[in-house]
Amino acid sequence: MPEYEFIDVHVPRGVTRKEAARLLTDHAEYGHWELDRLTLRRDGSRRVRLRRRIIRQLRPTW
Repeated sequence: MPEYEFIDVHVPRGVTRKEAARLLTDHAEYGHWELDRLTLRRDGSRRVRLRRRIIRQLRPTW
């Protein structure tokens, strides 16, 4: 079963969709994050949860 780490990003109310998309694209390209959940709040702000897979390396048994 894969393990993931998560980060929450808060996008304020005044940020346009285009700017928010650019922010999330940068996280995806440079940090290898993917979108897990996006919540639009009543005040117009967005809470975005990003995730990325944790890759564990096994130690060699000699």
